[in-house]
Amino acid sequence: MALTQPLPTSTSTTPISKDIFPDGLKTTGQHPPLSEHIHPFEKFPTQITGPTVWDAEEYRDHPEKWTHRFTDEEIEELSVAADEFLRAKIPMTGISKGNFPLPTLSTRLHGLRADLLDGKGYILFKGFPVEKWGNHKSAIAYMGLGTYLGYFVSQNSRGHVLGHVKDLGEDPTQIDSVRIYRTNARQFFHADDSDIVGLLCIHRAREGGESDLVSSHHVYNTLAKERPDVLKTLTEPIWYFDRKGETSKGQEEYIKTSVIYLERGDNPRVYTKWDPYYVRSLTRFSDAGIIPPLSAAQVEALEVLEATCNRLKLHMILEVGDIQFLANSHVLHARTAYVDHAPPTPRRHLMRLWLATPESEGGWKLPFWDSNEKKRGGIQVDDQAPVAPLDAE
Repeated sequence: MALTQPLPTSTSTTPISKDIFPDGLKTTGQHPPLSEHIHPFEKFPTQITGPTVWDAEEYRDHPEKWTHRFTDEEIEELSVAADEFLRAKIPMTGISKGNFPLPTLSTRLHGLRADLLDGKGYILFKGFPVEKWGNHKSAIAYMGLGTYLGYFVSQNSRGHVLGHVKDLGEDPTQIDSVRIYRTNARQFFHADDSDIVGLLCIHRAREGGESDLVSSHHVYNTLAKERPDVLKTLTEPIWYFDRKGETSKGQEEYIKTSVIYLERGDNPRVYTKWDPYYVRSLTRFSDAGIIPPLSAAQVEALEVLEATCNRLKLHMILEVGDIQFLANSHVLHARTAYVDHAPPTPRRHLMRLWLATPESEGGWKLPFWDSNEKKRGGIQVDDQAPVAPLDAE
């Protein structure tokens, strides 16, 4: 399994082993923005230009522009690296570029990383041999691939750096406590708490569970023309985001923030951080008068934003062995509801990575205190160490 030995915590006198946690123990977690980097709507661009703005029409009939089928040589390189890693008996949280060499594929991944961060913001890899390799070797090769794009950050209070998108039978209507990725419910357009998210398809659903993407910069331009009032509401620091109980000692249960920000520095880009489930789930606090309820303008803004994303989306279906990577900074993603096969056919299962790209390594200059931290973002609860389980738990 991923980890079979007791793990040190940051409060222990035991030194943190770089073999187990090469990038450090803790993810920096979720934070409100720095107040000096919240800007009035008048400071935002009237229109965004450049490669981050794309229309689904450009790509819908041209999958060759956004897909790459692994070559036999690339698969062999991944296989050799994964086998060597397995033989070394290093815990899966210890994967790094240093112990997962990809001498040829790394060149392609370097270009891909630039396109993810500063270009269209997504890619679909095809032909990853999950059925041949099985879940353990596939997870190692997938995480090894991910080390060339960013640093693993924790995806939940359990410290999962290898996540599993799977229906565990939890109630999707209990949105104040249930994470939707653990259900079969629809996911509305959102961005995750990381710079890059990766999804590897292990098993497909019987029906549904299909993927939608949209350029948030194209959405921005569309709203600027059609509904500047909505866009203005989204830039205001009046939004509360739920932590759904995934809090460290002393932290508030929610974050007050805006949805659309500007980067720091010269020629700032527009950054979007959004998930309607985390906004709608706060009625337990608004009903008690602790925070204000959503205003009519906010309710309209979230409805218009979702409708605009749906209008402009690019639809794709992840087959077994497909890997989707996308940048949360300027791409929003969603999935349709799904129905699993009856047993004994396996349930829909995606392995998920959340990857951080600090400023010093080309990442966006975010309006948060941890913008140049290696493991920025993610979800960190107290001193929970990273773990990499091979299945949902």
